[in-house]
Parts: sequence; C-alpha cells; structure tokens
Amino acid sequence: MEQTLIITYIQKTPVFTWAFLYSKIIGMDNLDKFLDDLDKRRRELMSAFKIEDLKTEIDDLRQQMEAPDFWQDQARAVIVSRRAENLQRDYQRWLNLEQSLKETKELTAMALADQDARLLSELSAKAENLASELRLLENSSLYTGPYDERDALLSINAGTGGVDAQDWAQMLERMYLRYAERQGFKAEILDRILANEAGIKSVMLKIKGERAYGNLKSENGTHRLLRNSPFNADGLRQTSFASVEVIPEIPANDILIKDEDVRLDVFRSSGPGGQSVNTTDSAVRLVHLPTGITISCQSERSQHQNRENAFAILRARLAQLELSRKEEEEKKLKGGIVKAEWGQQIRSYWFYGNRLVKDHRSDWEDTNVDGVMDGHLEDFISAYLRWQKNNV
Repeated sequence: MEQTLIITYIQKTPVFTWAFLYSKIIGMDNLDKFLDDLDKRRRELMSAFKIEDLKTEIDDLRQQMEAPDFWQDQARAVIVSRRAENLQRDYQRWLNLEQSLKETKELTAMALADQDARLLSELSAKAENLASELRLLENSSLYTGPYDERDALLSINAGTGGVDAQDWAQMLERMYLRYAERQGFKAEILDRILANEAGIKSVMLKIKGERAYGNLKSENGTHRLLRNSPFNADGLRQTSFASVEVIPEIPANDILIKDEDVRLDVFRSSGPGGQSVNTTDSAVRLVHLPTGITISCQSERSQHQNRENAFAILRARLAQLELSRKEEEEKKLKGGIVKAEWGQQIRSYWFYGNRLVKDHRSDWEDTNVDGVMDGHLEDFISAYLRWQKNNV
C-alpha cells in the first residue's frame, strides 16, 4: 500500500525531484516490486500515448524527406526534419528503456537469490535512473499538438492597472527571455512599444528552439500580479494584469494570403531605435480585411524586414484562428463548449505576504517567486501539459 501511494504522488512531482524521492523508498527488500511497478507504468504509458504508432509516423515523414523536391520549401523541410528527428529519438528511448528494465529485473532476481548486497545497491541506483528516464519520456510524449514542434511567436500586452500593468508587462518579457536563454532557445524582438512612464505597452517576441511552441503555449492567457506598488507613494497593494498570447510560426507556403485581402500601410517608427529607425518610413502595418486582424512591426531598420515579420505573424494568427474554430466544432460535437475569452486569468503572482505563484488550471504552485521570474518555468509547463492531456 505504501509503495502505491508513493508512486501516485511521484507522478504529480516535477522531474528534478524524482531521483531524490526514489532514493528514499527503494530498499533491497522491495526493489523487485518497485521494478515491476515501474515496468507496469511503462506499458500503461506506451499504450496511452500510442508509442507503437510513432513508427508509422516516422516512416511517413522519412518518405516525405526522400522526395526529390523536399528541400524546395526550406521552411517546411526544416519542420518535417525536426519532427522526424524528435520522434525517432523518443521512440528509440522507449525501446532502450524497455530493454534496460528487462535486464535490471533479471539481475535483481539473481542478486536477491544470492543475497548480493553490493549488486542490489548498484541496481537500486540503476532503478532510480530508469524511473527518471520514464518520467522524461512521459513528458516528451505530451507534445501531441499539430504545431508543437514549431517556433513560437509570443506577445505581451499590458492590461488593467496603469503604470503597474506596464511595468508588469516588462517583467514578463524578461521572464520569457530568461526562460528562452536557459533552454538554449534563440529569442528575437519583432515589435516593442515602450510606455510613457515605466515598462512597456506591448512586445512581440519570436522564440526559436526545439518544441518552442509546444512549451510556451502553456502561457496563453491573462497573468495577474498582486504586490505593493512601487509607483504609489503610500505603497498600497495593487493588482495588475497583462495578457500573453502564444501562436506557432507558420511557413509561407502553408497558408496562402491573397494580395487583395491585405491592406499595407507604412509609417515612421516611434520610440528609441538605432540609426535610420526613426528617420524613414520603415514601420509596417498589415490589416487582413476578411478577419480584421491588424499587425504592426517597427523594430527593424528595413521596411522589407518589418514586412516579412508582419506577414509571418499574420500567417500564424490565421492558422491559430482556424485551429480554434476546429476545436470549438469538436467541443460542440461532444455536447459542450467553453467560450474562450481573452481576459481569462490563468496564473497569479503574489509578491507580498506568503509569496507564491499559482497556475489556476493545473493548480501547480511555487513559492520560489524569484526563481519563476528568472525563467524557471519548467514545472509550470509540465503541469500544464498533464492538465491539458486530462482535460482537453
């Protein structure tokens, strides 16, 4: 009974604490039982995530890569190649784990029969590593969305709260830039509008890296800050809001945008900038007439570069719009639909009293507020992906 309870708890625990927890519960007398439970969990996960189906998808992707015209569309070719590589790596890791568990169970049976304490100690350490590997594989298998392998376009907009909200938007910008840096992602500012007194009104970031969108989609929604305001003479408590939108980057050939559907405006960039940024009409604004979507870019010195960035964002927004429509249709067919509203609060950050960051979807909490604001978002992302798998 004790082991079952522990394993259930561990499934809700972040990756980095697994080895510690297992070292506390694996003893020489229950090692064989632990390995059996671990192998059972492996089989359940392989069935739930349809791991065997990965081989079929890998073969399909490889057939696409062998086509003579595969590299004519380089942007799409990179996405297909990246997904094939990720799937092949994960599939091989599942096979390796299965073989390692089999060998470890056989050695454990021999060590128990011989009462070999030294070998049992080594096998206990091996079991900890296998448990950690299973947890990592479980996380990797949660990336099932059609755009999870894509790069991400992340926008932050200050909401209710005046100067505090604009300062909060800039704090979130730093948080995501630090997260990208920690993950080895490449981050680029596509558009940024400074506020008059402090902070920013809005910013658009392009984040490139392995499963960038698959990870950062967890940040979609409204983020609430509760703190003693540094902009208030009395230091009164202030609640501020900022909205975060994350959309996948879409290759140019995936979505056709007709010229007659777009109005293109050029204007002079505002705010601080480098040479020629504020002296020429380099800023670009696109209006997609059928949907009313408006995109502006002014961070680059070249009008051509800003135009390319604006069209990339427009393609991503159109793809996200179509995906949202399909999801709503599926929910209607299932007998219910939850209206998606822009101001929906997903996470709160308490900067006073019992300092805490809490995600209102997964209920994941972290008291290390400074660590979260420095880009340590892995646990929130992992908890969100599990919540999404069980609830969406």
